Amino acid sequence: MSERRRIGAARLAIAAWLLASGGLALAQDRGVEAGLPPPKDTIFARKILMGAIDMNMDEIETMLAPEGKLDSVEGREHADAISIMLMAFPHLFPPATNQWKPNVDRDPATDTFASPDLWANFADFYKRASEASKLAYAASRAERADQLRASIAQLRAARNGCHAAYQKTE
Repeated sequence: MSERRRIGAARLAIAAWLLASGGLALAQDRGVEAGLPPPKDTIFARKILMGAIDMNMDEIETMLAPEGKLDSVEGREHADAISIMLMAFPHLFPPATNQWKPNVDRDPATDTFASPDLWANFADFYKRASEASKLAYAASRAERADQLRASIAQLRAARNGCHAAYQKTE
């Protein structure tokens, strides 16, 4: 991964962490136990991180499309960034963010679409994120286009399976 991309991925991870962890004064102002971020801030942070993962996946999949132009170095850099972000991702699901409620108007930025099943089966969710991170890492080390294509297909399937298990769509 180029130094510029690595720095960008690190900055994104830091920004997500800062949003999730919030400031002590902010937490106290909102009546949240000192040192813990407000749940809606954490939900917002994980949505930002998920959006960045999706943008990187879209870039790779566009390159791998039949009409796309594969830049293998750039594709591997995107995959490496995804791997890094997926390592951080499950840490943005503390129990206080288990706030799913059916049949309510939700703010798409700060309300969760995560199923309560995620917290009931957190070990499985954590394992899925770790395995997806390893798939993205494998893609970042692909030496041939067919290896990159296969790794990205596995990563997309892992993402879709996790969403099917742990994301509410209603």
